[in-house]
Amino acid sequence: MGRAHEVRKVAMAKTAAKKAKLYSRYGKEIYLTAKAGGPELDGNLALRRLVDKAKKEQVPADVIKRAIDKVKSGVTENYEPIQFEGFGPGNSTLIVKCLTDNINRTISQVRPAFTKSKSKLGAEGSVAYLYNVESTVILNGMSEDEVLEALVMGDVDAKDITTLEDGRIKITGEPTDLNKIKTAIETMKEDIEFDVDDITTTPQEYVELNDEDMAMFERLMGLLNDCDDVDDIYHNVSNYDDGEEE
Repeated sequence: MGRAHEVRKVAMAKTAAKKAKLYSRYGKEIYLTAKAGGPELDGNLALRRLVDKAKKEQVPADVIKRAIDKVKSGVTENYEPIQFEGFGPGNSTLIVKCLTDNINRTISQVRPAFTKSKSKLGAEGSVAYLYNVESTVILNGMSEDEVLEALVMGDVDAKDITTLEDGRIKITGEPTDLNKIKTAIETMKEDIEFDVDDITTTPQEYVELNDEDMAMFERLMGLLNDCDDVDDIYHNVSNYDDGEEE
């Protein structure tokens, strides 16, 4: 019973840490979006959509409210996006995205994660060219023809429209066109709900790691996820359990 209690305790701690990181990320993103376009949801489409997305991921209302209230009260916080690109074991590659108010602190967190796992950071652009960055929207309740018509009416040039095996429609486009795609769809069908509406980063090719390389890759991912400033990690390892990543 003692062992089971310890296992549950560790699992609960991991869950709490993941939630804390998720709330922190949304807090920063909501603050920046409200600061850029105004704190009122009715007047800031990007903010309204970000808040809706946060709610879908069960971010507490008080976390959202605090971030918006900071802007309303004139609190000044400066966050900068910073991206790291690196090479892990067994031909694995990673892109690590952070939103930070102290770049030196972030570097001091991320760099040791690579060195301690026999991995190495690369120069800017050394890995990014191996990944596709796109707007990805997945929805239900419309046909391909209806989606195409909506995009044409909205003057949106999508990269691809496909029907998935479960019948849902997947739309991909330029990363700058996410809001245009969603607006075009919503104009045709107001009550539409999006299962996915995000800017995605996906590898062009995947690798599988063996036991030894996988153990080292898992160590790298664990160390990166322990970094407070790390928000998102993208990689090309097909047999890694991403349930531990977010």
